[in-house]
Order: sequence, then structure tokens, then C-alpha cells
Amino acid sequence: MSSGKRRGFGIDFGGTGIKGAPVDLVEGEFAAERVRIKTPASSTPENVAEVFAELLAEFPDVDGPIGVTVPGVVRHGIVRSAANIDDAWIGADADTLFTRALKRPVHAVNDADAAGLAEVHYGAAKGQRGLVIVTTLGTGIGTAFVYDGMLLPNTELGHIEVDGHEAEARMSNRVREEKELSWKHWAKRLTTYYQTLERLFSPDLFLVGGGVSKDFEEFGPLIEVDTELRPATLLNKAGVIGAALYASEHA
Repeated sequence: MSSGKRRGFGIDFGGTGIKGAPVDLVEGEFAAERVRIKTPASSTPENVAEVFAELLAEFPDVDGPIGVTVPGVVRHGIVRSAANIDDAWIGADADTLFTRALKRPVHAVNDADAAGLAEVHYGAAKGQRGLVIVTTLGTGIGTAFVYDGMLLPNTELGHIEVDGHEAEARMSNRVREEKELSWKHWAKRLTTYYQTLERLFSPDLFLVGGGVSKDFEEFGPLIEVDTELRPATLLNKAGVIGAALYASEHA
């Protein structure tokens, strides 16, 4: 990549792995090969910060702000929820902790929000006007709202009640796998979920992300909604790319 192009650096913190790479912020692509380190068994903020520092050491030429994803609500750099991570994250000032650990400015963002930013700026929703609702179907259900390219953070609509149940408790990809649901049965559940979001928010586009989006043709056409529904395209790159973009916008 030529020196005239903008670069950033993103780190995607997940339950099993922590991934990072420099990012070409013009093209929305990795500027070097991604590095992945296993998430520590005790994934407290301090232990994760040590892994971040280890990962960043693999890229000695990187400077500038770092973006990191956190699987929880992040408000002004402070983590407010921890549905699938260590409870020690609740109330942690992630921006300050990671800035000290990495010795450069760090900006934390919800993981689904990072994926949403990446998809709208570089992926399946590039150039889309109006409201895009990005959903990540995985262990839970993450959501991101992006309106005309601007992020409305921390929507967390995997936790809304649908038919008397928390949505992700019946409709996540983990539930599909654990219950061995057929694509058709799962799509019926997802129809109820997306129709609920449709009634509440009248989006211009739904994007379906998460690892299962690679199988979109198996279930996507079976979901009955009026709003256009597309699979995300950046897959497991979205978190890193979106985190780097978020940090550049908040530097």
C-alpha cells in the first residue's frame, strides 16, 4: 500500500480469539496479514489488555490510534454490559485501560457496531442511503444501526422480547446449532424477528452478518419481510476493519 493512503489498526476481541491487523482505510482491506491470539481463559480487562499488547508487538511500524471491539455496550469508552464476557468488564474504562497498555490512543466500540460501520462503508451496504440495520447472527444476536453512514451505537436488539422470549435465546445461530434446527425452521423464527424490527424501525435495508452469512442462500430467501435483505460480505474481517475506521473517526 502506498504511503499516501490512510492506515488504521483494528483489534477484534471475541470469546475464543483476539484478531488484529493494520487496515487500508481507503479500500477497507487488511494492509498486512492478520494475527490471531487465543482469548485467555480468564478474559478480564487486564488479561485482555496484555494480549492486545502482545498482538500489537507483531506490528512494530504501526502508529496512530487503535480501534478495539468489545462484545458489550460501550458508552464513551466505558463498558456497560457483559452478556458473554467476564463480569469484570462492567464499568471498566476500556479507552483509558487500553491506551495505557498500548501506549497510544485507543477507542473501544461495540463489536456489532464495528461490523456495521465496515459493511456500510466498504461492504454489502456501501453507498446505501437511509437506515441500514446490520444483524450479526452468532453466539447471540448483535445489531448496528447506520443512517446515511452515521452510526447510532449500542442498539443491542438481540435482547428485545419477541413472542415472549428474548430474541437471541430462540433465534441466534448458536440456538440453531444446539437445537439442530433445519434452515426452514430457523428462517421461520428469523422471519418473526425481522418483521418485528421492520414494524418498529422501517429500515431501508437489513444486512445479515456473522459467520453463518456464508450460508445465506440456505435460509435468507426463506425469511419473509418487505425490506430488502442482503448477506454481509466482509465476514470475519468486519470487526477489525470497523474498529480501525471507528478509531480514525474519533482520533
